[in-house]
Amino acid sequence: MRLRPSAAARLSLAAVSAVALSLAQVPQASAQGPGPGPGGKWAAAWGASQVVGSEIPGNSCPAGSGLENRTVRNVLFVSAGGDNVRIRLANTFGTRPVSVDHVTVALQRSGAAAVPGTLRTLTFGGRGDTTVAAGQDLFSDPVPMRVRALSSLLVSVHVDKATGPVTNHPFTAQGNYVAAGDAALDPSGTHYTDTPCWMLVSGVDVRGSARTAGTVVTFGDSITDTANTTGNANQRYPDHLARRLQDRTGRTLAVVNAGLGGNRLIAARDGEPYYGPSGISRVERDALGQSGVEAVILQEGINDIGFNASAEDIIAGYRTFIAKVHAKGVPVYGGTLLPFRGSFVWTPERQATWTTVNDWIRHSGAFDGVVDFAAATASAADPLALEPAYDSGDGLHPNDAGTRAMADAVDLGLLLTRPERKDSPRH
Repeated sequence: MRLRPSAAARLSLAAVSAVALSLAQVPQASAQGPGPGPGGKWAAAWGASQVVGSEIPGNSCPAGSGLENRTVRNVLFVSAGGDNVRIRLANTFGTRPVSVDHVTVALQRSGAAAVPGTLRTLTFGGRGDTTVAAGQDLFSDPVPMRVRALSSLLVSVHVDKATGPVTNHPFTAQGNYVAAGDAALDPSGTHYTDTPCWMLVSGVDVRGSARTAGTVVTFGDSITDTANTTGNANQRYPDHLARRLQDRTGRTLAVVNAGLGGNRLIAARDGEPYYGPSGISRVERDALGQSGVEAVILQEGINDIGFNASAEDIIAGYRTFIAKVHAKGVPVYGGTLLPFRGSFVWTPERQATWTTVNDWIRHSGAFDGVVDFAAATASAADPLALEPAYDSGDGLHPNDAGTRAMADAVDLGLLLTRPERKDSPRH
């Protein structure tokens, strides 16, 4: 169940008996496309973790029924800038090829409207149309385009033939758009209507900034994905982290949000595919599959506690996650779980699990460093509850101020001083 069925961007926790802990792997999507070429390496400046297309309770996203002769216009907030961009189309969970006949990128003016003169048609191997194979992602050719950090792009994708269920990201805290027919080159946006999800696009890479050394991936559930933040305002904790990084002088990093609302670390949620595969089964794709990944911040596990998973099983999940990231020579930083007393999820038994898990994150030494989100958001009067000024009202999800406090808790020096690992190859 959802916390509030009408609030599609919020984390879901079910106060029910434990479910089976399945660690089944999801087939990995592979990204095809051009190499870096001249102008420096690519860095992922925006990304969204994908789920299988399905009907979503209380959500008007058409991904379950699919698209035919329609254009999706995705609004994407990019964390870093450059003078070349490429877009990654997604058919990650599709069971049939998706034929794409027109894709454009533009700077957003407002809503579905583009900044005049910025629309660019994208090509794929020099062609304006392409087919994305089932289970695959596909990069566009690079396009020269001056993109400022912390700006928003419109990426419009027209599909003529029926797609079947569409790979998507369901909970976005961002209004997106869909139109009948091919409206990819429409700068005004007047033919578009609202849709709540991102569809057919899973990433934006930038190149050409001497400052951007790579990307940090923030990985987790809805507290990373959207929390209960103001819509269309880019108030997620990774957005605030991107602002902090861009405020620096000199070398910095882009940020990718690999959060999924309702996601669990150690198991998928049976019968609820819109919450995605387990965190440990998606790490290779959603974190290590990002261009230029330099670090990962993991903050996930509260949903597992809500399903009565034991501290031992959650910690085993962390160890598996860490091993996968370290195998690619990438550092991973552990984020403590936010206080949750006062939420409907809380019980004394779950509180004990939370305490054990956070103590392990802080003191085990298994992570390359720790971001103490719990301490940064806890109430001074009750450290087991969210600070009232940071509480969105459900005792579980931070509001805009709370996500800013989370971002402020990240030691930027930790991210920018990459520890050398002697036991694994450099990614």
